[in-house]
Amino acid sequence: MTAKAMSRRDILEAGAGILIVTAGVPQMAGAATRLLSKREEVVRNYYAAWDRKDWPRLDRLLTDGFTFSSPLDDHISKNEYKAGYWDTQIAYIDQFDLKQVMATDNEAFVMYICHTANGKTFQNVEYFQLRGGKVSAVECYFGGKASFPSAVSTGKG
Repeated sequence: MTAKAMSRRDILEAGAGILIVTAGVPQMAGAATRLLSKREEVVRNYYAAWDRKDWPRLDRLLTDGFTFSSPLDDHISKNEYKAGYWDTQIAYIDQFDLKQVMATDNEAFVMYICHTANGKTFQNVEYFQLRGGKVSAVECYFGGKASFPSAVSTGKG
């Protein structure tokens, strides 16, 4: 193997090339983070609407074909969701404490602790499907009817 002598010019050009490449990496990583944080923001806004008891805000975050599933419901419509969950449970919810939000291209997983109006708590996991900057589906995983905010708040279940 023969050694090749490098001039200062060769070294400077190589160094400049490396700087250009490495300078672009954080920008690309930042773009990916911004994309994910927009999706995460949609999910966080979903829970903020519950915290603020603001159905119009939540409704704007849901697609027209939104569905909700849980151990008790299989892909119910937005209207059924409002009647069966929002209208019956909103008085019992104080706030959500989001412990983990993991978002990818078109989906997210959320683990939260819900604080009820009377100071009790329960924990759920929800899987979100996202489309066009909105929530198209939510699948809620909980232990049964005893985990409803109303059951926890009133001691029923």
